[in-house]
Amino acid sequence: MEHPLIGDLNHLTIDELSAKISDLTKKLSMASRTGNGHMCDQLRMAIESHSNKYQEKLKESYAKSDSSFDDKINIQ
Repeated sequence: MEHPLIGDLNHLTIDELSAKISDLTKKLSMASRTGNGHMCDQLRMAIESHSNKYQEKLKESYAKSDSSFDDKINIQ
């Protein structure tokens, strides 16, 4: 489930999304060590929101790139 209070993530780049996911994961680790279950739930939703947008942007970048490797791989 995505977090309902996170706004539009379209303005973030792939690198920014990756950094944000890493930061949220560290915060989730700390919240789970302290036993704060409600905070863990919120952080998991935020991570899922950012991860979904990260995957979406990766798919877009792969679709834009040239996926034909015919001229790059020559096996005889």
